[in-house]
Amino acid sequence: MVQSKKAPGAAEKALVLVAVCLAALSMPLTFTGPAVALPAIGRALGGSPIAHNWVTNAFMLTFGSSLMAAGALADAYGRKRIFLIGTAAFGLFSLVAAISPSILWLDLARAAQGVAAAFAFAGGAAALAQEFDDGARMRAFSLLGTSFGIGLSFGPIASGLMIDAFGWPSIFLPVAGATAVAFLIAARFMRDSRDPAAAGLDWPGAASFTAALALLTYGFLKAPEAGWSDPTVVGLIAGAVVLFLAFGLIERKVARPMLDLSLFRYPRFVGVQLLAAAPAYAFVVLLILLPVRFVGVEGMGEIGAGRMMIALSAPLLVLPLVAGLLTRWLPASVLCATGLAISAAGLFWLSGVPGGAPPSALLLPMLTIGVGISLPWGLMDGLAVSVVPKERAGMATGIFNTTRVAGEGLALAVVSAVLSALTAGHLATAATPAPAAETGRLGQAAQRLVTGDLAAAQALLPGTGRDLLVTQYGLAFSTLLVLLTAITVVTAIVVFLFMGRRAEEEQPETAQATFCA
Repeated sequence: MVQSKKAPGAAEKALVLVAVCLAALSMPLTFTGPAVALPAIGRALGGSPIAHNWVTNAFMLTFGSSLMAAGALADAYGRKRIFLIGTAAFGLFSLVAAISPSILWLDLARAAQGVAAAFAFAGGAAALAQEFDDGARMRAFSLLGTSFGIGLSFGPIASGLMIDAFGWPSIFLPVAGATAVAFLIAARFMRDSRDPAAAGLDWPGAASFTAALALLTYGFLKAPEAGWSDPTVVGLIAGAVVLFLAFGLIERKVARPMLDLSLFRYPRFVGVQLLAAAPAYAFVVLLILLPVRFVGVEGMGEIGAGRMMIALSAPLLVLPLVAGLLTRWLPASVLCATGLAISAAGLFWLSGVPGGAPPSALLLPMLTIGVGISLPWGLMDGLAVSVVPKERAGMATGIFNTTRVAGEGLALAVVSAVLSALTAGHLATAATPAPAAETGRLGQAAQRLVTGDLAAAQALLPGTGRDLLVTQYGLAFSTLLVLLTAITVVTAIVVFLFMGRRAEEEQPETAQATFCA
């Protein structure tokens, strides 16, 4: 590992941690803020349901698909350099998003934000892995997870207050401020380090993976509008499959792959990746869907919706640190599986709350989900860097966070498509429309409901009252939550079985060298 000769003091290490955590805090702010603002953005800029979906998905798609490449670049060209480039660009494109004159410009700015966020996060996380060792490293990554929790906890209410006072563009300004401070601290105190064995970026692998993920996400987003049998949708998904296969072949042949596929032979590594994907459908999709439901469908104000979301995300302020302390007495596999089981119980509880119910009926189920997901949240990043050698920390964080963020983007696209289909089905059952023309209008109305545009849904179905639309949407939402409950339960079981294995049980020599925790 190439780095500066002077060993950093405790104060310098703490400031580096502050810089990385500030950047990490700004990412969920720019994730949850547009979710609360989406109805206001739609009223101000117009656009189709797909264009509105891209306000959130453009960021998640480019963030997730760029993380592995950013991690490889951090290892090869310096973690500090990549972090500084990422934070500077993230702040700049946040300002561009705030002044976007159309939905297209906003979507493009969000996509650019995602690439910048990948650089900032991969560079910062890899730098932390070099600054801290052993228990101190786990505590540092627990604080990193808590920073995400703070952003998630206060993002909705802060965004609601700013939207109410200054309009939706103001939600991007705190993000620009936080990343500016992170940049200044890191420029002064962060040491540069790199992997001397790194051979640069695997460009064919990065291009094929990014293109595959983009095609797959776009296919899932387009399917509710065009239908799953539409030639364009089929072509997009087929193209994604071909590119994923090409990516696998490329990674097997290159000398220094962006993704070391041999790691997937080890159950503990696979368990960590499953753990990375679990919050996507057990928690993160709700950060987008619930504000849209509260504001766009049930008519709640942005401030009220932000307050409601605190019940879901407030546990992330404290419990990730508690989980880090509990690892002294309980295995990480037990804590992570228990947390997912609690989240599953909260999801099932929430599925029993009908659409249009009093807000108080949702608070305890949402709190239960937040408590459950907080237990693995503070452990995940530390576990990710513990399963590879220290000098490959950039690759480890890249793989882990690609699984996490790409999983979130895909989960949101898939869940939105499923919710749209379920809503259309419930509307069809309630309204008993004529099969041909009315079915297409029901599908369009369902898409409008999923994006929080109740007025447009009513305009498409003039004979359908508001209460009926809200009720059928609520039934579809409940069915979706039952499906998410089942997926979360299965994931909890698999994570417990895979992560509970000891390193020496997997492969004698290779596992001992590969897994250091």
